[in-house]
Amino acid sequence: MTIQVLMPGAGAGTSHGKIIQWLKQKGDKVSAGDILAEVETDKAVIDVEAFDEGVLQEIVVEAGDVEVAAGEVIAILSNSVQDQPKDIAPTTAFPRHFASPSARRLARQADVDVTTLKGSGPGGRVVRVDVEAAATFAACVPAPTSAPSTVRPSSTPESSTHAQRIPHSTMRKTIARRLQEAKQQIPHFYLTVDCRMDAAWDMRAQINAILAGSGQRLNITINDVLVYVVARALARVPDVNVRWAADAMQQNSGVDISVAVSTDKGLVTPIVRDADRKGLVEISREVDALVDKARAGRLAPADYEGGGLTISNLGMQGIKAFAAIINPPQAAILAFGAVEKRPIVLDDALSIARVMTVTMSADHRAIDGAAAARFLAELKGLFETPYSLLA
Repeated sequence: MTIQVLMPGAGAGTSHGKIIQWLKQKGDKVSAGDILAEVETDKAVIDVEAFDEGVLQEIVVEAGDVEVAAGEVIAILSNSVQDQPKDIAPTTAFPRHFASPSARRLARQADVDVTTLKGSGPGGRVVRVDVEAAATFAACVPAPTSAPSTVRPSSTPESSTHAQRIPHSTMRKTIARRLQEAKQQIPHFYLTVDCRMDAAWDMRAQINAILAGSGQRLNITINDVLVYVVARALARVPDVNVRWAADAMQQNSGVDISVAVSTDKGLVTPIVRDADRKGLVEISREVDALVDKARAGRLAPADYEGGGLTISNLGMQGIKAFAAIINPPQAAILAFGAVEKRPIVLDDALSIARVMTVTMSADHRAIDGAAAARFLAELKGLFETPYSLLA
């Protein structure tokens, strides 16, 4: 009996993918749960898992840059004895190019061929340290001096520009398309407010001191506080928790906050679902886990599909203020700048306070200016008096 292995992604908001690497080769014995290949979709890098045991009879689509539609056959698995090749050795060792995901990503960045490396991991698996060692060695070896020069004469226009061609990943192409469509098709409008953050800053410090004193290895970040407070403000102003559709306005049923995460392949937005019902510590742990999965390219569709509003925080990069592009089909995105000490006027006297600038980009089809202003006022009030959330 033969079993077709299909390109994943059908029904999960993904239409195409490309195979990064086959972890099993033709003729290899396969057990249920084994990872056959790694596939890059427009959302993340996902594993293709075997659900039956047998032998990999045929690889229909080789690894490379060819995009394959979701649901297409990429390999054929045989679990019938008569279909299996006679010269298969079930104890086949790992192929020399068998490498961990982080090792492969680093190898691509450092231009290291993993097939030439001897792995130091289990079963000869190439791990990150093997790639780092190879890259360091290559950097220390001087380039040959006898090679003919390839520099063009100075008279040619191209001589002043040396551009490296870097092919777009599936994710990068999708991000570019969606951002262009969002900016062209969504009527953005922008509102900005400055929030005093002294009380929230002190509250966070007190909570971290309590956590440290109890032996918990957890540090509440400003980003965690942003998710926590935004969720409460969104619950109080549901007019902002909406989506625009051609035939009707869609009111989101839950308070789901998308968090923009920068990865080596582009920006992804994993979701903290029902964030208004979760405590600060729970949100912190969940955000940490989602960020780790995002940067490892291991987000599942359930981790990023949906969301009522996105937050993007560039404060840790020292950015004072910026305006972000809406993440469709959502109707709003919040851009957070750095928490910094600024001079302010308080009771007609000059004072110093920790201040953060928040810029809201909203879809004017779905959100009126007055509703957006009410939401930012609520957000500002919660940041400036965070203990009022306990009342």
